[in-house]
Amino acid sequence: GALDLHKGLGQLALNKAGLLAEFQALSRPEGQAMRILDTDGTVLRDWRPGPDDRANPEIDRGQLRDLLLGPLDVRWGRGVTEVVPGTPGGTLVRFADGRQETFDLVVGADGAWSRVRPAVSPATPHYTGVTAIETSLDDVDTRHPDLARLVGDGSVAVYGVNRSLVAQRNSGGHVKVYVQTRAPLDWHTNLDPADVEAVRSTLLALFDGWTAPVLDLLRHGTAFIPRPLHVLPVSHTWDHVPGVTLLGDAAHLMPPLGAGANLAMLEGAELAESVAAASGDLDEVVRAFEDQMWERAGRWAKITTAGLERLVSQDPTQALALFDEVQPS
Repeated sequence: GALDLHKGLGQLALNKAGLLAEFQALSRPEGQAMRILDTDGTVLRDWRPGPDDRANPEIDRGQLRDLLLGPLDVRWGRGVTEVVPGTPGGTLVRFADGRQETFDLVVGADGAWSRVRPAVSPATPHYTGVTAIETSLDDVDTRHPDLARLVGDGSVAVYGVNRSLVAQRNSGGHVKVYVQTRAPLDWHTNLDPADVEAVRSTLLALFDGWTAPVLDLLRHGTAFIPRPLHVLPVSHTWDHVPGVTLLGDAAHLMPPLGAGANLAMLEGAELAESVAAASGDLDEVVRAFEDQMWERAGRWAKITTAGLERLVSQDPTQALALFDEVQPS
């Protein structure tokens, strides 16, 4: 999928890394556009960015990943099984291949199901009550020109009672389509993702009565991937543990409403700057970083948690009202 990098968050991190110009060459400011339809196809909102609007340009995750990796030396295939702080040589990291190493500081930037988090916190992600199912369309401008026009340069969204359907343009004529529905965690377990037609039929029934062009986004989907949405507690913090810290989703997993990657990138940049500039106690530098991270992430967690409640709710007008608050006409 694509990510929108905010001017004061992800873009700031890229600027600190000397990568902002390369990002700007790859990103799509036009991807900020958002069209909202009623379930009968009526256009409720059709917002398009101005020619110089670069507040939240979109970039494909793969492109961003390659940009950030650049010349870095990454040890691929070194899965972590356990992190043990306070050993004589520092913080011990045990790897899946049986090897182990000690480090002065271990930074758990390893996502929702972090293997580092248990070293500092007993918290585990909990289910939000919303499951997303993802599909995609390729070469949409040639193969599905009507749907290409429907999606436009950015995204198109339709909100119903306790469900939504959003399609987002990526680069190269690729479109990601996301169904979101309020349902029990095991709702999708009787669906075999390998049986594409059975999943398609179930989703089409879920949106029965919605306008045909919107349902065509599902009819032409190539595969369907269930993604139950999990989060950490809104104000997740921990008692500081020397030699270990967390950032990004490992520290503050929240609903996927455009904040997670931005926060992770800026936190990585800020921690790196602080460590590089440290002339004294590294532990004090990490403590200060954690305090700053918790305050900012807590604000965003409240915003995104409330946002998910409004975007997938009994009252679809809440989603429209949220858009008007975030992106006034």
